[in-house]
Amino acid sequence: MTTDQAEERLLDKVNTYSRPSDLRITDLRVATLVGVPFRSTIIRIDTNQGISGYGEVRDGASKTYALILKSRLLGENPCNVDKLFRKIKQFGYHARQAGGVCGVEMALMDLAGKAYGVPAYALAGGKFRDRVLCYADTPRSADPTVLGERLLERRRRGYKFLKMDVGIDLLWDVPGALIAPPGARESTTTMHPFTGIQVTDKGVELLAEHVATVREIVGYDVPLAVDHVGHIGVSSCLRLGRALEPYTLAWLEDLIPWQLTEQWRELTTALTTPTCTGEDIYLAENFRPLLERQAVRIIHPDPATSGGILETKRIGDLAEEHGVAMALHMAGTPIATLASVHIAAATNNFLALEHHAADIPWWSDLVTGLPQPLIEDGYITVPDTPGLGFDDINEELFREHLDPADPTFFADTSAWDAEIVRDRLWS
Repeated sequence: MTTDQAEERLLDKVNTYSRPSDLRITDLRVATLVGVPFRSTIIRIDTNQGISGYGEVRDGASKTYALILKSRLLGENPCNVDKLFRKIKQFGYHARQAGGVCGVEMALMDLAGKAYGVPAYALAGGKFRDRVLCYADTPRSADPTVLGERLLERRRRGYKFLKMDVGIDLLWDVPGALIAPPGARESTTTMHPFTGIQVTDKGVELLAEHVATVREIVGYDVPLAVDHVGHIGVSSCLRLGRALEPYTLAWLEDLIPWQLTEQWRELTTALTTPTCTGEDIYLAENFRPLLERQAVRIIHPDPATSGGILETKRIGDLAEEHGVAMALHMAGTPIATLASVHIAAATNNFLALEHHAADIPWWSDLVTGLPQPLIEDGYITVPDTPGLGFDDINEELFREHLDPADPTFFADTSAWDAEIVRDRLWS
């Protein structure tokens, strides 16, 4: 055997796809899609070695949240995920304002995994499970029989965890069901304690009957969670929560704003149904008050808001220390969903991952190189391939679903290359 042949045989066992220490970010571009299930901006970070990483800005958020970060990333090694996250996390905030930071972190993890030839979960410490349980969100209906049949159809398709919406939107036109000050119905930006809306005994009874009908249809042998109750205060939440206890719900989600720790504690202490919140909380430090006060039973971060893959893993670990399970909120494309799958795989106290696109038949086809459909029998198999796990995006399908108001496909973003970078937070 010649020396050249020996070297070739040796390299057969070595990942030469990338030289991680020499990897550098050369570009950041975006494409905004609609109907996937909502509006989402996909981030693509390119490098000097021809590999690209993908991430996703949270549904409904501005692509500007990502583009403003470009000048802070150019020339950096994407494998330094924690270093870069610490550099840019000051530009995130709660809810959709965190979308850029989180989407970039996903793309960095995708790149780092590809560079080292390992799946993202390995970079987060390894996996606890090979499959990730998904829970199916379901379009609401004022008719509980219709809603129950929709949920039952999801059971027949293999989903083993369900969620429904039930709230005061069902009561507005029912005489005697709600008491509300003038203008309260239109005031969608007013925090729950300040709306003055109260649910009457009649209203509570009607909502309980709604849930009872649905529960009877889907059965008592499947977890069923409730969301979108409406902007009502703690007193009405308590009365409704107690009325729903006979139906053994998986959780009551976002009854009040997440910021109101003591009110959450009041609800959690008084109700036997688990309480759940967190989809709009940014960073582990902001979950800490709820956990330390034992104010919720289930935390519910959205990785496109909470900080991406590694930060959400930290959130899960923090919750585990306090005896709290972690479900994951998600209403995005397969890209953000796969980022969530790696978090779920790497987090011991994970419960279930939301799937909001059960009625979009081509949703799984947005990425290539993975089993189709991505969700089988209510689970996603954790990919063992590098990065987030998919081969590439489906360019044809991406172009078909570009936002008509912004139909650009990863167009040039050089206008953001020289954005001022003077970000130090101390003098």
